[in-house]
Amino acid sequence: MGGPAARLQASWHAAPVLAVGDGALGFWKAVRDVFPATREQRCWFHKIANVLAALPKSAHPGAKKALAEIWNAESKDHAARAAASFVAEYGGKWPKAAAKITDDLDVLLAFYDYPGEHWIHLRTTNPIESTFATVRLRQRVTKGTRLESRRHRHGVQADPVSPTPLASGQRTPPGRPRPSRCPLRQRRSARTRRRPTRR
Repeated sequence: MGGPAARLQASWHAAPVLAVGDGALGFWKAVRDVFPATREQRCWFHKIANVLAALPKSAHPGAKKALAEIWNAESKDHAARAAASFVAEYGGKWPKAAAKITDDLDVLLAFYDYPGEHWIHLRTTNPIESTFATVRLRQRVTKGTRLESRRHRHGVQADPVSPTPLASGQRTPPGRPRPSRCPLRQRRSARTRRRPTRR
């Protein structure tokens, strides 16, 4: 199969113009090795989460608005000025949060160099990741269920003791009465019939 770079090169016939991703180092190393001319765009959804993680919760509402002024600006120049305002407001108290913006500012604003109708698709990988969210949810639900390896080989409807399917294992043999589905109600009705009548 080869490494990430070999698989990346095999899946593309031409170099992409722009690659969008989070801070995964393996992905960007493969892109730079295989497609050195491809530009980089950091995912804003992941970047916002990283910035907020470096801030106290009390500062989150204001920081979210300030970050929105950057990624939702009307032009690249407005976004650069908004980034400078963010650093001026939060850099003094929380330099780590400000550094997460200034260190990657070029690759955070790369999407502004393309037509405006594509900005919503280029500034984050969230639309792609949300497509696979239901797949990950199914994995979490089915991975730790009570369908053990011995049982799931016989299908979902498998008896916990024997591998006989429930559909055939619960059939009543011919000539034998079917068991009552409500034995408690049957016992109550029997006690009621036996109760002596007061005179």
